[in-house]
Amino acid sequence: MVPVWHVGPVAVPVHSLFVGLGVLTAMVVFVVEARRRGAVNDQSLVAVTGALVGGAIGMRLSGWTRHLDFAANPTLTRAWEYGSKSILGGLLGAYVGVLIAKRIGGYRGKTGDLFAPAVALGMAVGRIGCSLTEAPGRPTSLPWGVHAAATTPECPGCLTGQAMHPSYLYEIVFQLAAFATLLWLRSRITRPGELFVLYVAAYAVFRFCVEFTRANETVWLDLTRPQWFLLPSLALIGIRMWYGYRRGYYRDPALRQEVPA
Repeated sequence: MVPVWHVGPVAVPVHSLFVGLGVLTAMVVFVVEARRRGAVNDQSLVAVTGALVGGAIGMRLSGWTRHLDFAANPTLTRAWEYGSKSILGGLLGAYVGVLIAKRIGGYRGKTGDLFAPAVALGMAVGRIGCSLTEAPGRPTSLPWGVHAAATTPECPGCLTGQAMHPSYLYEIVFQLAAFATLLWLRSRITRPGELFVLYVAAYAVFRFCVEFTRANETVWLDLTRPQWFLLPSLALIGIRMWYGYRRGYYRDPALRQEVPA
């Protein structure tokens, strides 16, 4: 795990570098997709700004309510300065930021389908930084287990020399596959907003499952904090997917028939 790269006298934080590259990648994909759909305008750029601001705030403050005992949580100032930089917190913040920006700008159009492939590829790039700087995952006997040299108590497997799940590589592969799938589906699912729904549903299921391979602390019933965060989200997403399926949103446009309400 290499937290810093040295370029001459300059120390470059690896994690922050790839987070920045991921954000830049997502912005490029968003603009390219918006141009393809003829949706580049001031209002869509306002939505991007809302996503960036909301994502930064959500990522930084995601550790503010880490403990049920609020006295054990950091202050807002310390959470901002030394935030846990949670991807889930960033995504939630970005979503809220887009909603607020669209409300302020009076924009009622759907932007989720523009964000979905952008977020997927941006996440793949950003997770490279995680794989280079953070504990890989839980110990495993699988042949592709990785070893990492570290002297941190947050990585018991590193200290004992055990092979561990390359959990962040799992996510990079998922996000690249999701990006390719979304590009393939964009001409087949024409209902506005449904590409974003499908991406969120797929990522929520994947993230819940991949948590079993990550080194995150379990808090109750052998589940981690992200898994407890995701449980109610999965229920809501399941209801939303069922509704979309019943309405025929995921059928081939040539075969789709509107279902009466």
